[in-house]
Amino acid sequence: MRRRVLMIVFPGFQLLDLAGPSDVFATAALLAPEDGYQVEVAAVRAGPVPSGNGIAVTARALGEVTGPVDTLMVVGGMSVPEQLGDRELVGAVARLAAGARRVASVCNGAFLLAEAGLLDHRRATTHWLAAGELDARYECVEVDADPLYIEDGNVWTSAGVLSGVDLALALVARDHGHALARDVARGLVVYLHRPGGQSQFSTPMRAMTPRSEPLRELQAYIDANPAADLSVPALAGRVGMSERHFSRVFTAQTGLSPGRYVERSRAEAARRLLELTAHPLDRVARESGLGTPETLYRVFRRHWRISPGDHRRRFRSKEK
Repeated sequence: MRRRVLMIVFPGFQLLDLAGPSDVFATAALLAPEDGYQVEVAAVRAGPVPSGNGIAVTARALGEVTGPVDTLMVVGGMSVPEQLGDRELVGAVARLAAGARRVASVCNGAFLLAEAGLLDHRRATTHWLAAGELDARYECVEVDADPLYIEDGNVWTSAGVLSGVDLALALVARDHGHALARDVARGLVVYLHRPGGQSQFSTPMRAMTPRSEPLRELQAYIDANPAADLSVPALAGRVGMSERHFSRVFTAQTGLSPGRYVERSRAEAARRLLELTAHPLDRVARESGLGTPETLYRVFRRHWRISPGDHRRRFRSKEK
C-alpha cells in the first residue's frame, strides 16, 4: 500500500521545494513499488498555481482533501510572509496535520507550520536567512539555524531549498532503510543522504571568497590538498607573505583564521572519503590530513555531530 504524501503549495511558492522532495518520493516508489509513495499537490484553490519563477503546477483544493495522509509537507517560497494571514491556508494545514502520521516543511514553509501552532515547544530549523525572523515571531519555537533538517516528534523541518531533498531522503530512510535512500540518491545523481545534524554550510560556503587572487588560489589549493603541509608557515610561504601578515589578511578576507579553515576543509575531505570509499579509518585520517583516527574522531564529531563510524554506516550500509 502506497504512502500518501500531500504537498501544500500557494502562489509564489519555491518550485525546487516541491520538485526536489517529490522526485525523491517518486523515485522511491519506482524502486519499492509495493510500499512506495503517492504524491499529491494541494492549494487553497484548485487549478494552476504559479511558482515564484512563473512555472505553474496543477493542484487540488485543500478543502476537498479527505482520508488519511501519511506525510503532510509544506513548501516554502518568497511569498510565505503574504500567506501567513491566509486563515484558510493556515487552517487547512492545522486540520490535515492533525490526521497525518508526520508533518514536514521545506525552507521557510516552517513559518506556516508555526502559524498553525505545529511548532509550539518544538525544535525547528529553516533557511538561515529567515531563522532570526522565525525565532522573533514565534516565541514558543526553539529555532536552530544550523542543521540541514530537524526531527522533533512527528514534525520535521528543513533548511533552505535543496535541503528538502535531504529531508525527503531521510524520510525514505526512516520508512525503508538507508540502502533504499542511497539508491534513490544515486538514481537522482544528488548528494548522498546527509545527516540532519550536518551544518547548512560547507567550508567554502562558510568562508567568504577572498578579494585577492593569490588567496583565492590558496583557498582552492587547501581544499584540493588536505594531506599537504597546510601549516601557517607553509601557507604564508606559498603566497609570499610573512606569517603574521598572512594570518591577518586571510582572516580578514575569508572570515576564518587559516587554522579554522584548514580544519574544516580537512573535516569535509574526511567526510567525502567515508562516504565514497571503504578505506579504514587510519587511512581516512591520513588522506584527509587529520593524521590519526583519534584526531579524525574528535574533529569529525566537532564539525558533523556524529562519529566517523556512524556516518559511514549511514551512507554505506551493506545489503543483507
